[in-house]
Amino acid sequence: MKPGHESSPPTPLDPRSGTGPLAGLRVVEVGSIGPGPFCAMLLADLGAEVLRLDRPVGTGMVSPNENPREELLHRGRESVAVDLKNPRAAEVVLDLVERADVLIEGMRPGVAERLGIGPEVALERNPRLIYGRMTGFGQDGPLAQAVGHDINYVALSGVLSTIGRRGDAPAVPLSLVGDFGGGGMLLALGILAALHERQSSGLGQVIDAAMVEGAALLGTAFFGYAQNGSWREERGTNLVDSGAPFYDAYETADGAWLSVGALEPHFFEDLCDLLELPPERPGQYDRDRWPVLRELIAAAIKGRTREEWVARAVGRTPCIAPVLTLSEAPAHPHHQARDTFVEVDGIVQPAPAPRFSRTPAALRRRPPLPGEHTHSALAQWGIDPTSIQQWVADGAVVDRRNERETQ
Repeated sequence: MKPGHESSPPTPLDPRSGTGPLAGLRVVEVGSIGPGPFCAMLLADLGAEVLRLDRPVGTGMVSPNENPREELLHRGRESVAVDLKNPRAAEVVLDLVERADVLIEGMRPGVAERLGIGPEVALERNPRLIYGRMTGFGQDGPLAQAVGHDINYVALSGVLSTIGRRGDAPAVPLSLVGDFGGGGMLLALGILAALHERQSSGLGQVIDAAMVEGAALLGTAFFGYAQNGSWREERGTNLVDSGAPFYDAYETADGAWLSVGALEPHFFEDLCDLLELPPERPGQYDRDRWPVLRELIAAAIKGRTREEWVARAVGRTPCIAPVLTLSEAPAHPHHQARDTFVEVDGIVQPAPAPRFSRTPAALRRRPPLPGEHTHSALAQWGIDPTSIQQWVADGAVVDRRNERETQ
């Protein structure tokens, strides 16, 4: 049991829950890592029936975690183990496509076509299919076949150059800007947009979601600022990139950190009052004296612990918040009041979001083992037993019913 959750029982999983706004939507996810699974997780969280096609164990990476049960991006769906290199694997995928609304794949351009499950053949089998493609550089262009990871896509987008402190190397923003924000979330938006359009046209289409373009899209405002003179390209010299002393994180007396975001003048005045800064302090927008102001703020914040500052700020508006760690955040009173995090099988994780007034989302299934549901899921999707048995015999799919562990 994690700290702060002693009085909260584990959230029960309800595989039958169909209350989310995407209930009734059927999605086939060709197993990958990173943005594709994040997109599929978002859809599953909101009620879609997502069937993940995993590689059979022993044929390549099936999960970044040694224990697939801990791969939270795979939550909410069932898993069928499919050997896509098997001659009959395309038959498996296309039979599922006929019954699906959406297919998600994250292969390098041309690979799905070589495997016999590309958009042309898939849409021929199901003209209403939304075929979502997730790549780093897109389906065409000079870099379409180039290899890369999140940092490379964010770098090429121009956004990485903006993140970091003055005089330092660009700061690596986890996988948030490329994989998850510019990739998985953008593809999820594209899928929902295509589903909306299908209501009038009756036709599916192909979505080409490239992380480099998604990352650039996330930086839209800053491309504009850079061209109208309100943003300097030198890192750490602007209002919201750690350049402004009133928009940064500062160390407290106990070695923790406090975030400060007092952009507006009245919030800045409240911050100065909270920190008891001297009246002769530099003006908020006196850039030449920002280093002096930063030293004053840093020295003041260093004088008390993080929790002391949080307590002193109650009833004021200085725009501060504690910098919580991943282990601390779930125990915060605000998160507990809103059930921002849930616990399943001893693993604390963010709850499905956003919230819906009539059709609440629910966490229905824990992350599956690769191939855990091969037989039952295929049957539930309407595949006849004879075909399932033949695919298993031919090695196109692997049924793990007899080797399923009890975690």
